[in-house]
Amino acid sequence: MKKLITFALIGFLAQLIDGSLGMAYGVTSTTLLLTFGIAPAVASASVHLAEVVTTAASGVSHIKFGNVDKSMVLKLIIPGSIGAFVGACFLSNLPGEAVRPYVSTFLLLLGVYVLFRFLFTFKTNEEKSTKPLSTKQSIPLGLIAGFADATGGGGWGPIATPVLLAKKGTTARKVVGTVDTSEFAIAVSATLGFLISLGWEQVNWFWVGALMIGGIIAAPIAAWFVRIIPAHLLGSLVGGFIILTNARTLLNTWVSSSSTQIAVYAFILIVWAAAIIYSLLQGKKYNQNRNVEVS
Repeated sequence: MKKLITFALIGFLAQLIDGSLGMAYGVTSTTLLLTFGIAPAVASASVHLAEVVTTAASGVSHIKFGNVDKSMVLKLIIPGSIGAFVGACFLSNLPGEAVRPYVSTFLLLLGVYVLFRFLFTFKTNEEKSTKPLSTKQSIPLGLIAGFADATGGGGWGPIATPVLLAKKGTTARKVVGTVDTSEFAIAVSATLGFLISLGWEQVNWFWVGALMIGGIIAAPIAAWFVRIIPAHLLGSLVGGFIILTNARTLLNTWVSSSSTQIAVYAFILIVWAAAIIYSLLQGKKYNQNRNVEVS
């Protein structure tokens, strides 16, 4: 019962972050499940099963509020689904203990990217327009993001969202809505790949149900939460959190010296604290500039 409550909290936290940033549900939840010693393939399969429900709820909400570019969704879901299915089959055929540090390395790199993006490249009022995403661009993007999402348990949002934000043709609001809506197809495809490769008996449905419940509860709260905490600050929080958690897995696997581990933890915590302070200062500066423009 205690573990089920813990997994529900994991699902809640992951959806809260994802609902506020438009990314990081898979990265956050898979990172936490790996910390509990769950095999990478089983962890990723559990996350994607839960995402079938949470992404459906998120997609319906985004469509209702007009946050979705439907033509872009159609261009992304086919290559993304193929990439996710292949990635799920690939991960399922690898030994869990052998692949764990490599999956954690991938997640740590995504955490570094998320932290860097929201510290230095994210614009609070960023909106792009004019040129839509072409089919030639959507195919490699969908394949790579879908494959990364299945193998790492997360990657669709962190990869697809910034790439689309860098393109002209849609507002930031529609990028988040489009990526979240298309993720439903990616979650379904990855889940099918895992079930075919792993079998139904490998899935703990109580864990999956707990993740779903936590995510469903968090979904409406995230919509309110994002209005209070600036996205760049939340990005710094989640980026540092992902780095710290995956660094723990890598240090326990490859570093035996406790003094070295402590030094690495201290360095990560110092950098993380500096990133949070910088985000707060940036938010304060943005609010001051906005008040000047209004006055």
